[in-house]
Amino acid sequence: MATILDNIRNIFKTKEIQKKEAPIVSYQSLGYDVSTKIAYNDLAKEGYQENAIVYRCINEIANNASRVNINLFRGDQEVDNHPLLDLLYNPSPTQSQVEWFQGLYSYLLISGNNYMLSVGGDNTPPTELYNLRPDRIQIRTGQRAMPQSYDYMIGGQIVESYEVDQATGNSKIKHIKMFNPLDDYYGMSPIQASSVDIDQHNLANKHNVNLLQNGARPSGAVIFKPKDETGGSVQLSDNQRSQLQSDINSRFAGTGNAGRPMLLEGDFDWKEMGLSPKDMDFIQLKNMSAKDIALVYGVPSQLIGIPDAQTYSNFAEAKLALYNETIIPLLDKIQGDLNEWLVPQFNDEALELRYDIDSIPAMAEQRRRVFESVTSGVKDGILTRNEAREQLGYEPIDGADSLLVPANLMPLNVATEETPEEDRSEDIPEEEVPEELQENQFEIINNEDDLEDIIKAEADINTTPTDGMVEEAKRGLEWRKEFNRGGTRVGAVRANQIINKTKLSPSTVRRMFSFFSRHEVDKQAEGFKPGEKGYPSNGRIAWALWGGDAGFSWSTKVRNQLDRERNKFYEIASELKEDFIEDEKQLTAAVKKGLKNKVDKHNEKHGDKKGKRVTLRMLGAVFRRGIGAYRTNPGSVRPSVRSEEQWAYARVNAFLYAVRTGRFRGGKFDLDLLPSGHPLKT
Repeated sequence: MATILDNIRNIFKTKEIQKKEAPIVSYQSLGYDVSTKIAYNDLAKEGYQENAIVYRCINEIANNASRVNINLFRGDQEVDNHPLLDLLYNPSPTQSQVEWFQGLYSYLLISGNNYMLSVGGDNTPPTELYNLRPDRIQIRTGQRAMPQSYDYMIGGQIVESYEVDQATGNSKIKHIKMFNPLDDYYGMSPIQASSVDIDQHNLANKHNVNLLQNGARPSGAVIFKPKDETGGSVQLSDNQRSQLQSDINSRFAGTGNAGRPMLLEGDFDWKEMGLSPKDMDFIQLKNMSAKDIALVYGVPSQLIGIPDAQTYSNFAEAKLALYNETIIPLLDKIQGDLNEWLVPQFNDEALELRYDIDSIPAMAEQRRRVFESVTSGVKDGILTRNEAREQLGYEPIDGADSLLVPANLMPLNVATEETPEEDRSEDIPEEEVPEELQENQFEIINNEDDLEDIIKAEADINTTPTDGMVEEAKRGLEWRKEFNRGGTRVGAVRANQIINKTKLSPSTVRRMFSFFSRHEVDKQAEGFKPGEKGYPSNGRIAWALWGGDAGFSWSTKVRNQLDRERNKFYEIASELKEDFIEDEKQLTAAVKKGLKNKVDKHNEKHGDKKGKRVTLRMLGAVFRRGIGAYRTNPGSVRPSVRSEEQWAYARVNAFLYAVRTGRFRGGKFDLDLLPSGHPLKT
């Protein structure tokens, strides 16, 4: 398919001049594109200095990346004061931290290569850092894939040569490069990948400039059409043709002569060479090229001012995409290179540089979404607080390994001190409820004695870690401290729980079983067994933190005991759920509101007394039974009662009276619904 540029070229193609035809004496062409050269000077000049899109893309990446804070850690502890931080804050007497990092990223994005030079003593940490111009570094190679030296050159002469240790690869020069499929030593510039688009964009700009210099009018032709005595065509002499072209250029070309009328005498005629609107659509051509250039650099078009670039719904989303897809991967690369080359020069293997991604303002919206997600997971009983803290990058805390009850966010393995002993059944842990029954579980199981007995039976199961688990957990912590690896922070917390012989919750036991089941395959990896290379492996250390083989055997046994008790729960709760779903249909929103008011008023006066706290579930069941009695046994209904709801409310009031006073007004109804510990409950 012919492009706009091709159409323009076709218009201005030079036509062969046939004899006896009037010649074109005035002509202006676009010229043809020439691919950008790979030499650094050409990359920097034609690609960066002369192309606004490339300039903006590189600056957008470099300026934003250079403002991301970089912190120093020793293990998990942040280091606030260190010579390495001082060096990065003030790399050289002439450059600030931001300026130095801008140069690093810009050189890399222009040439595909950056060369960092550390200046200092041979056996002392560096005191200065410099980014060297890529065109001044020549890599001297040998028989191996590793360079022999980096030669710093000016004017074709080697000024300084920085040798590379062939055993370790260490050098005063750190070469950071982008992947190049056709070169073993030099990186590939993004400008090379977008060279055709850059040339196209530049040519379109040059054509528009030339067009403006001609008064925004395309070139035309002055035609000479005289005849001789025989009727044949007459040609201009060379002198006449040169004089005519010189006069036209001096009088009519350029913006100053735009619109000036042309006076032609004799047999001269002017024929304008016009371009169609389609051929003149350079804006579309430039935007297409600009989008392709931005694509190569990973910069959303919206950020570089390309019209109608609606890839993202708003500027904030485009900025976030720039960080996630381009800047953060670049930071990860530079972070790895600095930790591999610069940090070891300070003779502390525990040190590690880390970019503070959380400090990026554009990432605030993403952090908010993550926070809301994990918070929702905690509230819905999906994540423990320590699991949520781990996802947010916080250390675990004691007592935060239990799921929370969605109704009131109480720990599942702990009963509230405020709740009277007799009403503990109202706090049946959500983690003990089968997943398929968790919806409306409180309306189903609250205050049911048989379910309460089952939960108590489960709680009676011995979940205290064994001595064998304690030995393994101690070994895991010692390894983790010695090698500074293996396991997670959650694993370290679990090891401390085992060492302290903390009675573990059923949910923790199940997570231990799940961990061992998932990671049993790690036992087949190298370094798991003594005598193997790399022993102890990371998997072996993590295995020990959770109690080792003793922990796996113990968690399997205890889990089976818990499952047997839980199966009893399934049978009972499933029956209750069917009744509840059917009865729930009988309660309108107005009735629920009325019953809720009665619950609140009653508990406000009597809820702190043993066996007298009621729940909405209780009153709802009493109400529904009243409805059923009205419909199935109308003879028992007093004549003054005019509706089934009136009769149901009367039964609720009688029930509350019995709870408060310990005696019934009339018949003994709803004994099974009385609170635990109530004197009338049988």
